[in-house]
Amino acid sequence: MKYFFVTLIVACGLSGSLNAQSLPYRETPVKINDLVHTRLDVQFDYKKCYLYGKEWITLHPHFYPTDSLRLDAKGMDIHTVAIVEKGQTIPLKFNYDSLSLRINLDRAYRRAENYVIYLDYTAKPNQRKGLRKNEKGLYFINPDGSEKDKPTEIWTEGEPESSSGWFPTIDKPDQKTTSELSMTVPAKYVTLSNGRLASQKNHQGGTRTDTWKMDLPNAPYLFMMAVGDFKIYKTSWHGKEVSYYLEPKYAPYAVDMFGDVPEAIGFFSKVTGVDYPWNKYSTVVVRDYVSGAMENTTANVFGSQSTRRELLDQYYNPGVEHELFHQWFGDYVTCESWSNLTLNESFDNFGEIIWLEHKYGKDAADEHLENGLQGYLGNPANYKIPLVNFYYKNIGDVFNGVTYDKGGRILNMLRNYLGNDAFYKGLHIYLATNAFGNADVTRLRLAMEEASGLDLNWFFNQWYFGAGHPILDISYKWNDNTKTETMVLSQTQEGQVFELPVAIDIYAGNKIERHQVVISTRLDTLKFNIASKPDLINFDADKVLVAQKTDHKTAAEFAFQYEHAPLYLDRYEAIDFASKNEDEKAAQAIIVAALHDRFSGLRNKAIQALNINKEDIRNINQDLEKAAIPQLTDLAQNDKNNLVRAAALVSLAPLKTQANLKLFEKALASPSYEVEAAGLHGINEMDPNLAMQEALKFENDNEGDLTQQIVRVYATTGGDAKWPYVYSRYVSGTLQEQIHLTEKFSEMIGRLKNPGYVQQGIEELKQMGIKYKDSGAAPYISRYLVKIKEARVQQNDTQSASEVDAAVKAIDEAK
Repeated sequence: MKYFFVTLIVACGLSGSLNAQSLPYRETPVKINDLVHTRLDVQFDYKKCYLYGKEWITLHPHFYPTDSLRLDAKGMDIHTVAIVEKGQTIPLKFNYDSLSLRINLDRAYRRAENYVIYLDYTAKPNQRKGLRKNEKGLYFINPDGSEKDKPTEIWTEGEPESSSGWFPTIDKPDQKTTSELSMTVPAKYVTLSNGRLASQKNHQGGTRTDTWKMDLPNAPYLFMMAVGDFKIYKTSWHGKEVSYYLEPKYAPYAVDMFGDVPEAIGFFSKVTGVDYPWNKYSTVVVRDYVSGAMENTTANVFGSQSTRRELLDQYYNPGVEHELFHQWFGDYVTCESWSNLTLNESFDNFGEIIWLEHKYGKDAADEHLENGLQGYLGNPANYKIPLVNFYYKNIGDVFNGVTYDKGGRILNMLRNYLGNDAFYKGLHIYLATNAFGNADVTRLRLAMEEASGLDLNWFFNQWYFGAGHPILDISYKWNDNTKTETMVLSQTQEGQVFELPVAIDIYAGNKIERHQVVISTRLDTLKFNIASKPDLINFDADKVLVAQKTDHKTAAEFAFQYEHAPLYLDRYEAIDFASKNEDEKAAQAIIVAALHDRFSGLRNKAIQALNINKEDIRNINQDLEKAAIPQLTDLAQNDKNNLVRAAALVSLAPLKTQANLKLFEKALASPSYEVEAAGLHGINEMDPNLAMQEALKFENDNEGDLTQQIVRVYATTGGDAKWPYVYSRYVSGTLQEQIHLTEKFSEMIGRLKNPGYVQQGIEELKQMGIKYKDSGAAPYISRYLVKIKEARVQQNDTQSASEVDAAVKAIDEAK
């Protein structure tokens, strides 16, 4: 599962940390009763947004005899609780506090003695108060059909413990249950749930009951249902159904979005040694989803869908494979507690890496590795959080950059240390030993030790139970008299000193010599006897360490590294150095060479290097500019990667040369939205009035950056006449789109003449600030509202200034 508000929180500068000692200890859930089977019969009231449910739960005591049962049941009306005996329901006494249902059983039951509880209840998700957006469990989307261009749908979201918002259960990850779910829905709609569609029965009045059966056990948070107007595309893998459920508009693009799934199932089955363990694999794309995606067993939910044209600008996106890998890591074997969430999410982040490596090559995988590492390092709060974390305030707090980004890269380090054969044998042992059950990190260690024969306590203590990462300072000294290279490595981080097995490659005399060493103290000194001064000492030659490095190489050594070391990160490090030292000739040569790197991501980084720490390309070193601009022009015209071509166009825009205007105009004919957006941006830099004319042509066909660029053009030049379009695009955009547009949207509000339009914009920002306050939006929105007030005061619009004050106050007081 991926949460959606990270960008917003980072944009607001709101990330922070709490000391572990100030947070409560989260023990593994105590198991008194075990779920065995869950049978549900549900109907929906679209007008009230209610679910009417009947449920039969089969359970037994975990070990000790018990005469009571506690179920999670959030925000429900509980009508009946009974025990089922010999076909008869016998009412039971119960206590319910709106979150937890405590039931007094008719007698004490012993271990392995099954009993069946019957419940009649009403779930009212929209009446629950004080919830975060992703905590309702059950969602009615446009239930009355009043929202134009939005389908009517129902869907669920169970992680971490929200399934109990639509059916009573023991809502913990260490519970496993088979299931049968019957949904009665309008006959025009399609349904999807876990397992197989066992039956369909039509009724008078235009309804139909679909019954889905899940014959293998899985955790309650992985239960799902989706109801809506979906078109189904079906294929298969080894005789098992693979299907994609999409809105009719997007159905023609099913294979474009999900066509790699059968290949990925085969790949993951091969590397784990466990064939895909479930009866089917389905994906469904729904509207207004509250996270990026969710790995429900056999039926993954996604929150975004794309046309073929939009997909032209998407490269190396392993989001589908992330959720697919969960079918092994998270669904087949589930973390026993949220403290061990790394066993779900770190593995599936790692799954992204190995899929990219398999499908697109090592450069694509290494780019993903580096982006994730920087994602972890970008929030210092992560540094004090261990991967196995028993101290947190809310369950959602463990879904963080440590669990995802750092954890995936720790697994990649472990793979490198053990070697592929031993590592994947360990994965197989882990999965086979814990199949359809639960595990903690110790079980992973034991599996890896069984496979490799090595003691891995040191690795798991350091990386799983410890926090932080090494911060390394690396320096070099050559002694020509003794023909000795001395390498000094300092660990400068606070806290633990890390033990780091690492490869060092020495390039000298047209040869490469590898040394395997272990760094284990605050200050390690290594000496190498070499016949001649080396051209390069390449520390961490496999580029796998989860670390921050300050590497004191010279510009000439980085230039040699770019040309001769084989990996993406070898070249990335050289470009990164060059971007900060562009006055050195060797650094300039690195950047110019990188503009035609074999990998598109590094061509993009080289373009960015031309503008780093500068307002635009006009301020770079003149020698570098002279060498780079012809290369940029070539990329803008001919690069096969749309993102590189767009970046080159944007980089050329500040030059405002007439020859480039033709490039920008040509870009407007591209099938790529990104390239069109870059072309419109370039035209706007040179001729805002022409940009206004060109923007008009794209009003009915724009997405992503092109939408944002149109809004920027209109917000800057368009005036009141373009407000209805800008307002409509803003309010209909996704949260991410709104985040990116808010600055220009606010600037336009500040310049408008029509007070009604101004107040309309202020109200929209107020509602956004209130709606997403829990996700950190309030300071972000209030900051823009204050700027609007300043602009309105300059226009003597005291009424709108007062409206801003009231909006800021409303956001501050919202709960």
